Amino acid sequence: MRPGPHNSILDIAGLTVGHAEDARLKSGVSVVIADEPAVASVCVMGGAPGTRETDLLAPEQTVERVDALVLSGGSAFGLDAAAGVQAWLAENGRGFAIGPARVPIVPAAVLFDLLNGGDKGWGRFSPYRDLGFAAAAAASSQPLQLGSIGAGAGATTATVKGGLGTASARLPGGITIAALVAVNAVGSALVGDSAHFWAAPFEIDGEFGSLGYPYPWPDDATLPRLKGAARPTPEAVLANTTIAILATDATLTKAEAKRLAVMAHDGFARALYPAHTPFDGDLVFALSTGRCPLGGIAELVELGIAGANVLARAIARGVHAATPAEGDLVPCWSERNGSRRQAS
Repeated sequence: MRPGPHNSILDIAGLTVGHAEDARLKSGVSVVIADEPAVASVCVMGGAPGTRETDLLAPEQTVERVDALVLSGGSAFGLDAAAGVQAWLAENGRGFAIGPARVPIVPAAVLFDLLNGGDKGWGRFSPYRDLGFAAAAAASSQPLQLGSIGAGAGATTATVKGGLGTASARLPGGITIAALVAVNAVGSALVGDSAHFWAAPFEIDGEFGSLGYPYPWPDDATLPRLKGAARPTPEAVLANTTIAILATDATLTKAEAKRLAVMAHDGFARALYPAHTPFDGDLVFALSTGRCPLGGIAELVELGIAGANVLARAIARGVHAATPAEGDLVPCWSERNGSRRQAS
């Protein structure tokens, strides 16, 4: 399967993406807005999630569609970002109609970046509501930046900086699937202490360096690399979570979107070692714009396989594209491996 023309979530027609971040804060917000309300569901497999409005995404719940999805830094403080996005949508006449009232439906997930070297002394109220509004106002279909932007601005992994990644694929039948992910894992996207990505078998067109797997295989490749080194502190290991939006133009029910989100979590396991720990809030939203008919359950299986691969690629791209900034506590991939970097 080949990527779409942008190799990003913007290959799904009918979506726009916006980001806002604060360099001093070392944190930010990313939002995906659907031109028309879209079917969505969610699967959480990490042990420490932070979420808003995810209960309504269960297949048996009443509300079928969402207006936007939010990924944010800031741990529980970052849940305020959804209120900012909701305010922008309300100002623009969006929302679930209940009589004359309209309520924008904006599920959100957060990652923990409070201990990454940024200035979190914001006073009484956190800045995330304003960052969410700014991200929504900036949403567009322009090509996406990757790495240290939006929800990935302050992300880290066990060995290098994390970041915001995206990737897409087009199925033989014409359906497109794509991911947007903020990578802030307790584990590592790299094999051992090498520059090589766990997601290497799924790479397309050198999108994260064309390095493949290391040879010879490192003896210590499968030793866990965790934030906090050999004896991680509770503060270090709790400072995590990888959160993702997997979008498709296939027509899905909420139940099918839920199954797609479940299958997509395989991409976390292919790209991060370890994944789904008690200290991560690993989560995948699945979003369907419904512009292409789905050819039955066999094509849903094919879509799930592609979704997991796309998510693995997006994770590696986000880490690969991270850039250094003043006050960083860990290096980015390019600082450790600059001579091996290729354009992505």
